[in-house]
Amino acid sequence: MERKASYRIAVLGATGAVGRRMVETLERRNFPIESLKLLASERSAGQTIAFRGEQLPVERATADSFEGIDIALFSAGATTSQIFAPEAVKRGAVVVDNSSAYRMDPNVPLVVPEVNPHALDDHQGIIANPNCSTIQLMVALHALRAFGLEHVTISTYQAVSGMGQKAVDALREEVAAWQATGTIASTIFPLASQDTHYPQAFNVLPQCDIFLDNGYTKEEMKLVNESRKILELPDLKVSPTAVRVPVLYGHAESVAVRFATPVTPDIARARFAQAENLVVVDEPGAAKYPHPQMAEGTGDTFVGRIRQDLADPHTLLFFVVADNLLKGAAWNAVQIAEALVKRA
Repeated sequence: MERKASYRIAVLGATGAVGRRMVETLERRNFPIESLKLLASERSAGQTIAFRGEQLPVERATADSFEGIDIALFSAGATTSQIFAPEAVKRGAVVVDNSSAYRMDPNVPLVVPEVNPHALDDHQGIIANPNCSTIQLMVALHALRAFGLEHVTISTYQAVSGMGQKAVDALREEVAAWQATGTIASTIFPLASQDTHYPQAFNVLPQCDIFLDNGYTKEEMKLVNESRKILELPDLKVSPTAVRVPVLYGHAESVAVRFATPVTPDIARARFAQAENLVVVDEPGAAKYPHPQMAEGTGDTFVGRIRQDLADPHTLLFFVVADNLLKGAAWNAVQIAEALVKRA
């Protein structure tokens, strides 16, 4: 990509929850923008979104929308990305795609800038943004990889916003119904497309995305496959369980990692404290530890509850939290764009 003083940016899916946060993050980070084009489906075209004191119109996305664009940030779903990403690249844009469309493509780098920015050197026009739960896990694991990562056991506690704005609205409806009637009517959980639904309010559901033939969900297998690709450890053992909890924003993860060599909590805290964009909150005696509301609205990843496994000195346990719409999506995408500019 050519180095410039400022760049022509497009955001596809600009009216969605992540797309809007991409626009907000570009402004907050003072990204060097010559022009910003906001794109969405025909249904959303005509809306306006605030950016740097102006109300910018949202246009219907077409292949020609990417003519003259330098960097395109995509957050409009896998099918839309498969249609428009090749068209954008053909017209000279570099695409940072937040969908699952290209994550496991061997020709597409899957990037968390704190972990593997070197992967950007090999892009062929498309760069994949990892899954939200993978991103925050990678930031924490990377800080300790020098000790030899052998086996990662992870249970996620994922906010409903990971399912989109419709899930945020649905959870609020369930709570409002309980306040009004004392009962909870099931809405769309665990998936709107399923025939069976359970209340999410005041409830915990051990299903994120659909189940696969191996008994794991797609979300769980994303943690396995994306972790191996990003860390460049194809044989890394990963044992995942993904759970949906009645939280609006912010994913939490309980992580146990077995290392090749023993690692003490004090050593781990020191390594975490040195890591980029990783905040250590680990004073359990004072009730100071990461939780979703702590992370909401920030681009940092938070880690705490750092402790030795009671049965194995090679294993550490810790708790990781991040805003799934920011570090887990929009912020990471903008960080990738910033890294592209630095490497131009």
